[in-house]
Amino acid sequence: MKLDLLQRLRAARAGKRPVALLTRLPDGAQLLFPEDAASPDLAEAAQSALADDASRTVTVGNEQWFVAVHNPPLRLIVVGAVHIAQALVPMALPLGFAVTVVDPRRAFATEERMGDRVTISTDWPDEAMAALAPDVRTAVVTLTHDPKLDDPALEVALRSPAFYIGSLGSRRTHAKRVARLTEAGLTEAEIARIHAPVGLDIGAVTAPEIAVSILAQVVASRRGGPKKKAQS
Repeated sequence: MKLDLLQRLRAARAGKRPVALLTRLPDGAQLLFPEDAASPDLAEAAQSALADDASRTVTVGNEQWFVAVHNPPLRLIVVGAVHIAQALVPMALPLGFAVTVVDPRRAFATEERMGDRVTISTDWPDEAMAALAPDVRTAVVTLTHDPKLDDPALEVALRSPAFYIGSLGSRRTHAKRVARLTEAGLTEAEIARIHAPVGLDIGAVTAPEIAVSILAQVVASRRGGPKKKAQS
């Protein structure tokens, strides 16, 4: 690998930018996608590999390329160490998410309640979110139902490239949230990114059921929604 390419790959990884290293077989010519120009078919193959989180060998025309995926880690940031979070965290881990729970209420944000495989932050939500710097592989869920905690986190998340942002609360609660965020200076387009009420509408009632609905919506957002039925 040429030094310039290695430096650009390291910079992309440090900046948490999804990239794919494309190596032509067998001559070893290399490109860094999406920074370097690639043919439409090769670019499509690289984008598909990034979306699937899977490195692979592809054939484009008469050439074989190895697509090495370099994605930032999947992250889930949960604001509020509440009962729903207690159900949500262990469900998210097998899906490949590194989970951080943010809650300045130290009586709630404990390893005993959240488990030992989660990172816990007791910083104020806006400070914690700024330090965590949500990227395109980050989902953010606010669950406290307390504007003093949820709103500061949302203000940071909505100005980030996080791929999913969801917030607990009824439609009436969300209407009040929209008014507060508007007053705080967020745009209509930014606020529209919030999934609220959070989760898919599956009639969930219990904390585990709500957690399932949230994770289903997160996965749908990441994967691009329901798969199209094959045309018969």
